[in-house]
Amino acid sequence: MGSDSGAYRVVLVLHLLAAIVGFGGMAVNGFYGAMAAARRGRDGAAVGEAVDKGYKFAEWPVYAVPVLGIVLVLMSEDVFQFSQLWISLSFLLYIVAIGLLHGLHLPIVRRINALLKELAAGTGAEAGGGAPTQVAELDKLGAKAGMVGGVMNLITVVIVFLMVFKPGFP
Repeated sequence: MGSDSGAYRVVLVLHLLAAIVGFGGMAVNGFYGAMAAARRGRDGAAVGEAVDKGYKFAEWPVYAVPVLGIVLVLMSEDVFQFSQLWISLSFLLYIVAIGLLHGLHLPIVRRINALLKELAAGTGAEAGGGAPTQVAELDKLGAKAGMVGGVMNLITVVIVFLMVFKPGFP
């Protein structure tokens, strides 16, 4: 078949589309997450719910990216090999990003959404007659979500760099 075949190019297009839709969708969700935190109340809860649905939608294309990448390596007839630096490092960084996503980022986003819903329902306990206690937690979690999301976006940029420049490829 080879890396210049039509079938290879179709899989490559699917690989690229999955990366754009998946990782692009997650990156845009960070912007909307900041909007949800800024709005709070019912508007914030609604935006937060949309962010959660956006992550759920983007997850599947993100999971397809390495599968399609593996298929591309296998279809390349040894032009590309898993031992090449750009491929192995890309897989390693992908695994780190997925670990951050599931281990830190999504739990933070889910907690933020729960707090936004509490505030929208008016169930927030006020701290000393001031702002509801959820506000301080939202601020702290928003900062964490921004940091983790930024690291995941940086990893995505590094992977794109590896895919384009292919260090270690003859």
